[in-house]
Amino acid sequence: MLEIKNITKDYVTSSETVHALRDVSVSFRESELVAILGHSGCGKTTLLNIIGGLDQYTSGDLIINGKTTKQFRSRDWDTYRNHSVGFIFQSYNLIPHQTVLANVELALTLSGISKRERRERAALALQKVGLGDQLNKRPNQMSGGQMQRVAIARALVNDPDILLADEPTGALDSETSVQIMDLVKEIAKDRLVIMVTHNPELAEQYATRTIRLVDGKIKSDSDPYDPSVSEPVKEKPAESSKRKTKKTKMSFLTALALSRNNLLTKKGRTFLTAFAGSIGIIGIALILSLSNGVQLYIDSVERSTLAAYPVSIQQETIDYTSLMSSMMGIREETDEDRDPDRVYTNNISTEMMKTMLSEITTNNLAEFKEYIESNPDNILDSVMEIKYSYSPNLYIYGTDINDKIIRVNPSTVMQSMLGEGMASNVAQMSGTYSTLFGGGSGGSMYDAWDELLNSDVSESQYEVLFGRLPESYNEVVVIVNEHNELSDITLYTLGLRDQEELSGLMSSVMAGESFDLDTGDLSFSYEELTSLRFRLLVPSDFYRKNADGGYDDMSKDEEFMRKAYENAPEIKVVGVVRPNGDSLINSSNSGSIGYTHALTEFMIDRANNSELVKLQKENPEIDVFTGIEFPEKDEKPEEPMSQEEAMQAIMGMLSEEQTSQFIRTLAATLTPEQQAQIMQLPVEQQLGALFSMADQTEITKAFMSILTAEQLQQLMELTREPETTEATYDGNLELLGVADLLKPSSISIYAKDFDGKEKITKFITDYNNNKISEDKQEDVINYTDYVGMMISSVSDIIDSISYILIAFVAISLVVSSIMIGIITYISVLERTKEIGILRAMGASKTDVSNVFNAETLIIGFTAGAIGIIVTLLLNIPINIIIEYLTDISNMSQLPWQGGVILVFISMLLTLIAGLFPAGVAAKKDPVEALRTE
Repeated sequence: MLEIKNITKDYVTSSETVHALRDVSVSFRESELVAILGHSGCGKTTLLNIIGGLDQYTSGDLIINGKTTKQFRSRDWDTYRNHSVGFIFQSYNLIPHQTVLANVELALTLSGISKRERRERAALALQKVGLGDQLNKRPNQMSGGQMQRVAIARALVNDPDILLADEPTGALDSETSVQIMDLVKEIAKDRLVIMVTHNPELAEQYATRTIRLVDGKIKSDSDPYDPSVSEPVKEKPAESSKRKTKKTKMSFLTALALSRNNLLTKKGRTFLTAFAGSIGIIGIALILSLSNGVQLYIDSVERSTLAAYPVSIQQETIDYTSLMSSMMGIREETDEDRDPDRVYTNNISTEMMKTMLSEITTNNLAEFKEYIESNPDNILDSVMEIKYSYSPNLYIYGTDINDKIIRVNPSTVMQSMLGEGMASNVAQMSGTYSTLFGGGSGGSMYDAWDELLNSDVSESQYEVLFGRLPESYNEVVVIVNEHNELSDITLYTLGLRDQEELSGLMSSVMAGESFDLDTGDLSFSYEELTSLRFRLLVPSDFYRKNADGGYDDMSKDEEFMRKAYENAPEIKVVGVVRPNGDSLINSSNSGSIGYTHALTEFMIDRANNSELVKLQKENPEIDVFTGIEFPEKDEKPEEPMSQEEAMQAIMGMLSEEQTSQFIRTLAATLTPEQQAQIMQLPVEQQLGALFSMADQTEITKAFMSILTAEQLQQLMELTREPETTEATYDGNLELLGVADLLKPSSISIYAKDFDGKEKITKFITDYNNNKISEDKQEDVINYTDYVGMMISSVSDIIDSISYILIAFVAISLVVSSIMIGIITYISVLERTKEIGILRAMGASKTDVSNVFNAETLIIGFTAGAIGIIVTLLLNIPINIIIEYLTDISNMSQLPWQGGVILVFISMLLTLIAGLFPAGVAAKKDPVEALRTE
């Protein structure tokens, strides 16, 4: 039941107040067709709008089913319009870009009805008004009568209690008007229909009750209704009452659908708007693509650089800071006054040598290895790999092209080229350099065997040309350079060329003589390279037991070495690889053999368990090579007697007869005068005088002539050098290749990236600080950070340039967003009537705002998508040009995450730009909006 009590409606302008309704009171039955008549401006449409909740009264009350509306808020009026009121407008007020079915569905959408149910109900409502076969037509494809039927179906689809018709036949011809009015009359049988008209004949023919308004007041009522004396109002079903009080809400998908359909009616303008908005996205996306491509390239170089330059910790190292200071001539300031007119010395060279000799320190790598492997502070998350090296050489043997057994690692090329003597001097200098500055375990610069990093890193660093990467200790790969080449030195080293060709090369060159060396190119198939076989020997394999119980070095004996070679474990080549295009590992352009850390461990294990090593460990006091006892620590070897001392010792053992014979024999060598002098002396002094006068040689002859065989043996024992050895127990174990896997000679830590490298250096610094705090300075780690010594800020420069360019391009993005906001405001003006229609069907201000927010989001998404697509297309020629100029491929790459973020930014900016026009739309008066054409 609907009741109006003392309703007054005033319109206040700056100059006057217009009284549209003056103290109007009227009640309506639940089902009747009421016609409100009156001249233009009498207030009939205002009364209809107040009843429909589109306009608010100034004073009085509108009572709906016994409930006052004085306390109604905006959402309450929205719910009332959606559930209780249906509107039929003179100008139909259909949304032109929606289909007939969608127009009718809209009210149900606001009611929260499921998609399936609202389709069924909308189709049924259209069928009832005779348009069951016109569901998918647009309003502009229909006649006026058909459009009015659609409006009636839309008004009825939500089963409202009240149907309000404002001049429903005003725009129709007579025949169509009759059809529409017959339909309205039929509807009025089960609900209240209030019709505004200026046609008395129409009211008289169809209305069951006629109310006349004059100047905002009711002049007459043909069938007034007093609810206080009439029959009680029928109670509505509980389910119906609950539905009609449910708050209305348009789903955002519906808002998107409305906006999408509207934009599709203006495809050209929509595309141009979106394209204009995409210009800023294109600029930022291109900058991001180039920045990302450069960063990816830097990352690949970084990774390769880190592979080539790890954080290196040697067992013995020097203080590089002190050394560099000495080399650069940095000295502490002195208070010494110097004459500016004199020249003084700067002891750079001597200070550098003193530093090199005095600053050598020993690192406790065993303790550090155990500590870092315990993963404190999750440091291993920043580590790509930790490579442990050990002092024993890896002895690899193979056969050359003449089937001669040769040592391929450590390389013997230097000996062949320079000769044994010069090669030994160079190797000694190289070993000293390695000790001071870090490096291998004494191998020469021609060594061709390199330990690979772990399989994951190797897979990223190398391209497998044939076969596969090694997986076990007895598998290796041939590594060629970027041009698929192996250097001639590598070929000599591996036995693929005869090292005899190099003999005498250096001496001939130094003598200025010509030397004919065949340098013709050779080529090998992958199959030929993978057919190469090598053997692993350990130092104990070079020795054979001799007859004295010691051991002789047989490494120069070809027959012995061939047998040792044949009994040694075999190593096979399983693949050919090449550093990939992004790798800096290029085997120094020489090529090499790559093996796994498993081979190092196998070699150490085999050496540690050899019979000769076991024998030395079982006899730690004896040098197993000579059978002689090792000297005690700090023990000085016993000095043998001189021959004179020995003879004097033997003299005490001579008989009287031997003594007399010695004197006679020795005296015979003297002159007569000397003999006379001797004879004048007492007997006990004669022997001493003889020793002083006689020649030492004659003394020795005379002495030796009187000695017995036993006395001669005693003399030899007294003068014999004692048997000693300069070898040591530890030195022998080192010579035999003994090593402890827990005690590496060097540790190389490969970081995942530069940030990881910084964490590793900080980790070592913290470790050292802890050792200092524990008063264990001897355990402080001195290390070499090769990457840290190469200062690089390329990434920071690239990032800075990118940020600056993005900031400039972002200005165009903001400008385009403002433009989209202006176009959205124009769209609000164009769709003002649609706003009124939505409000009339119960859409809230928020719903209206969401419709235009959805429109800006669609434009923003379209702009972002266009920007990303155009960027991807532009990246193709950009990459072609960059590759042509720099030989670097795929330099411009847009990351998918960046593309998604840019689309999101585009949508966000357009949404922000559209907030103002969307707010304007939400605040529009629905009555004024419906009047807009």
